[in-house]
Amino acid sequence: MRLLPWTGTDGKPCYLSTDDPDSLLSRLADEVEDAQLASAEQVLAGAKAVLGDPKAGERAVLFALTRAVESLEDLLRVAVSRGERLDLKSPTK
Repeated sequence: MRLLPWTGTDGKPCYLSTDDPDSLLSRLADEVEDAQLASAEQVLAGAKAVLGDPKAGERAVLFALTRAVESLEDLLRVAVSRGERLDLKSPTK
């Protein structure tokens, strides 16, 4: 079972059951993960800029922190999903 990079409407995790890493849904999940990683890079750069600006106000810092938390949630989901898939590929399993 692959943990997908999105949740259901109820906020619960979504899983994909397939042995085909090239299935349409697998490729879509890969694309979403790649977009989440790219977005996190942009969020990190923006957060660093805000934190490095002594004139940044409370709203800017709060916005940067909020986006950083969202990105961290996405990245943790990607890491868990990829880690689980690596465990399945391990020759000892």
